Order: sequence, then structure tokens, then C-alpha cells
Amino acid sequence: MRPALALSGGGRTLANILSATEWMLPTPATQVHTVSVLPSHPSSPPGNFTFSNHTTAPKSSGGKGKEQGIPRFDVVRDDLLHPLANGNKARKLDALLPLLRRRGATDLITCGGCQSAHAAAVAVHCAEWGIRSHLLLRGEKLDVPTGYNLISLMFGNVTYAARSVYAHRDEMLYEHARKVAGTKGTVLWADDIVRDDFAVDEETAHENDSKRVVIVKEGAGTVQALLGVMRLVEHLSNLSSFQKDEEVHIVVDAGTGTTAVGLALGAVCLGLHWRVTAVMLADTLERYREQEKSLISDFKGLCHEDCRDVIGADGLVHWVDRFSPRKFGNVLSGEIASCRHIAQQTSILLDPVYTLAAWEQAVDLCRGESRGAKVVMIHTGGTLGLFGLAQRYPQHFAAANEQP
Repeated sequence: MRPALALSGGGRTLANILSATEWMLPTPATQVHTVSVLPSHPSSPPGNFTFSNHTTAPKSSGGKGKEQGIPRFDVVRDDLLHPLANGNKARKLDALLPLLRRRGATDLITCGGCQSAHAAAVAVHCAEWGIRSHLLLRGEKLDVPTGYNLISLMFGNVTYAARSVYAHRDEMLYEHARKVAGTKGTVLWADDIVRDDFAVDEETAHENDSKRVVIVKEGAGTVQALLGVMRLVEHLSNLSSFQKDEEVHIVVDAGTGTTAVGLALGAVCLGLHWRVTAVMLADTLERYREQEKSLISDFKGLCHEDCRDVIGADGLVHWVDRFSPRKFGNVLSGEIASCRHIAQQTSILLDPVYTLAAWEQAVDLCRGESRGAKVVMIHTGGTLGLFGLAQRYPQHFAAANEQP
């Protein structure tokens, strides 16, 4: 195992930095379930599998799939972190939200799609931390609010933005922040606060009654968001089921790509033999690599240490296409049925836009090139998005006796 990387002139390791950080989540702990993969029957066509969740199955069930040699993978159940706002959305706010409150934030502005899990997580967790949230959601008001849209409406202050306005996100966010701040308030970008304040700041917040409005970009793709993901890596590496020198293959779906970069950086800085594969969903390979380089560069500045000697020329994350590429947000025929099939067999609920893509990749890896390694899928949450999909694709959510 490689030694843990020293990240500052004083020799502080990532573990030291994480232990000194104030967190939103009371603990990094999460459940890890083990899933086995078997063909539905010997004559099944490729891609048809039966799944078994060993973690939740009764001990007397006979252990189907536990036999030596049966492909299996672990699922990190971050979808169970919080009843409403969980997954990587909560992880990315884990270090960010306490920092913003410590710097006196009274209001937080962010944006996302109409069913944005990020916007909903911001609304819920800001309410928990006494910060007013203002959410700019792309598109039109829904006739029947549901899913993450409903959560955003209940916990935050929602404004719907026309797509033409939303196309210029930075300008849109800043203009709305100025309106919220008023003539006496202050507007700050979260990125600027993060760069200026990594050490614990004891300054007294709320010295006057003026508003201090902070803008968090779509998806919370900031360097501070990386720390919450790295905290998860440290937690997993200390579990008895993760051996220190074990080869681990992490799989995650990628929206902004921030979670994947945080996982990879955490593994490198902790000296772990982990490979991170991210399934690209929302952008091109070039854009994901640009985001990776930008976040790594910001992380170097945050820690005041040149990390170039531990970062390969080709980057840290292995970016791959989804097995069935499509325009982001689209759902293909049979994918909702696949999510239902998996839920009924494992009690793990996926959504076809994000987590199903990572599940398919994990299944392929544990049956193929990574069969000798430990394959681990990070469940990034997002299951309330199914409520919105049920409005868009009602025909795919029919009861069994209503199927054509």
C-alpha cells in the first residue's frame, strides 16, 4: 500500500484535514450491501440476470448466490443517508454547508432542473441549518408537483426560469442573488469563499441584520464538495470488509463528475489501490476531463501542496460511456421494468436516468475484467426522481395486470 499523501507544508495528511473539518452529516457511516449476479436460467439470453441481496436475505434462505465463484458486487447505500435528501447530493454538501454558515450565510441560491435532486437536497439541508434557500428551476411549473419538485417547494423558495434564461446560468444566479440581497446585502460565490477559507474561521457571524447571500453553482461542483466524498472513501477504507491492500473497482454514475473526482482523489491521497470508473451521462468525455483537471487544480490550491507526482498524466478517473447512450434525461424502453425487477429481487431501488447506468456497469465488471477485484457501486440516491418519470412515462408504470 502506498503511504498516505502529505497535503501541506506541515505534512498534514488528508486524514488530518478530514478530522479538522466541520461536517453536516453526523457520521460518514453508510450501509454496504452485497449483491450476487446469476443468469435467470441456463438458456437465458445475455443481459438477463437474477439478483440476490445477501445483506437483507434471511439467513435461512439457503444462501443462493453465496457459492464460491458466483459474480457479486457491493452497493454503498448512500440512498439511505436521509429520508428526503441523500446520496452524493448530501455528500457534496457535507463540508460545504457548515463552511457557508460559519462565514455568515443567511441565504443560499442555486439552480437545477425541475426535478433536481441537488436543488431539493440544498432546500432540505439548508432548512436544517437555518439558512434560507432560493431555487431557480428550469422550465415551467408542474400541474401536479411531485418528487424532488415537491420537496423543493416545501423546503425552499422556488422560482421557475425560462429555458432561454437558464441557458446563461451564472448571470441568472447573480441577478437573482442581487434581488434577494437587496441594497444592503452582500452577494458571494461559494467558490470564492472556499478558496479564501479552508482553515476553521471563528469570526462571529451575523454581525448585522443585512443579508449575506451565497451562490452555489448547479450540482455543487466545488472543491469543498470533494471533501465530503473523500470522507466517504476514508470511512469505507476502514471497514473490515475492505482490506487495506485489496484491489477495489469503484463504479459511479456521473452528472457533473464531481463525485467521481472526489472518490479518485480520496483513494490516491489515502494510498488505496482503488480504481474509479464513472459512467458519463450528461456531457462529453472532453468536458468531463476538463472538469476533472479543474477540480484537481483547485484541490491542490486548497491544500497548498503540489500533487502532480501522484496524479497521472491521463487523470485519475476512468470515464466510460453508458452501454446504451442517449440524450441526457431520456429513458429507453425496458429500463423502468429493469428497475422494478431489481427492486423486487434486492430491495434496492434504482432510477433509469442515473443509478441504473452504474448498476449495469458494476454487473458487467464483476462478471468480466474485474472478476478478481472487489467491485463496488456507489448508490448516488435520486430515487424520488421516479415520481417525475411516472408523470412523463405513465405507460411504463402500469400494474402487472395492466401490462399489454
